[in-house]
Amino acid sequence: MLRPGLFAVAIAALAAPAFAQGYKVPRTALGQPDLQGVWSNATITPLTRPAKFGDRLVLTPQEAAAIEQANRDQVARADAPTPPDLKVTDLKNADCGPDGISGFNCGYNQGWKDPGTSVIDFNGEKRTSILTSPANGQFPARSKEAMERRRSRGGGTDGPEARALGERCILSFGSSAGPPMLPLMYNNTYQIVQTKDEVLIEVEMVHDTRIVRLSAKHHPSNLKTWMGDSIGWWEGDTLVIETINMRPEQGIYGGSSERLKVTEWLTRIGPNKIRYKFTVDDPGSYAAPFSGEVAFNAAKGPIYEYACHEGNYAMEGILAGARAAEKAGKTTEARGPASDEGGN
Repeated sequence: MLRPGLFAVAIAALAAPAFAQGYKVPRTALGQPDLQGVWSNATITPLTRPAKFGDRLVLTPQEAAAIEQANRDQVARADAPTPPDLKVTDLKNADCGPDGISGFNCGYNQGWKDPGTSVIDFNGEKRTSILTSPANGQFPARSKEAMERRRSRGGGTDGPEARALGERCILSFGSSAGPPMLPLMYNNTYQIVQTKDEVLIEVEMVHDTRIVRLSAKHHPSNLKTWMGDSIGWWEGDTLVIETINMRPEQGIYGGSSERLKVTEWLTRIGPNKIRYKFTVDDPGSYAAPFSGEVAFNAAKGPIYEYACHEGNYAMEGILAGARAAEKAGKTTEARGPASDEGGN
């Protein structure tokens, strides 16, 4: 058994970023570690771990190769031309995919998707899941409050306020803008810009911009904002971001409580990679904190505009369809907020 001091050293070693051999983090003109550029966190590594891997965080080379080959095969099948004389019901796998929204006969076919082609890789260590803690790569138990919040959130048709944030073009789908910043099935690009007093993270999905105030104090707790109140500081080569005061409608799987705190660590570990770590601590929603890691890989720019409101016919169609059903004496069924949880 490790003595307390040795245990702390062991944990610190696990937490330390693994830099590419001989790599020295570049500095900006202000002397800050340089995180600037365009990055993508697209990956086929799932957020939660497939049960078959148990507590194992790292894939064998053979497992990683098989997963990536299976993804290439799936993309090739989906990209194949569709015979023009077939009906939708004639297509193989015509039902929606496991994410509930993509497939031949669903909202998105392969041409609209861009989830990446490889699993997360840190110096040859290929991951089974984004979540690293708890050890099984699953979310901790949710509180009764969180489950009730999820049941009551989104899916209604009385007005736009009852719809998911992504459908309303208010915020990114899923947790793309974050925090934490998690990959989805498309639009996984970010641009980081640094100044003396702030770090700005432009998010491609729904065109959000996070502003991290450096060497600052949090705003009063009664001021709730989209993406929360983020303050940051430098610890060596790592940017640490602490976010509180997030609006309750935002959060992973059903919103968040007033006690939510998200801590993020961004470290450039090579010329083309940032190691992004996060911990979500929300005792009003989960029985314990949970953590994860994502690779942000260098990407070609620029980030193109995500003009969400332009041509957003879905919102008008959803509400108009509900009014027509009401006039016909039909009951409109509330649908779950799947669109805000879509992606990985």
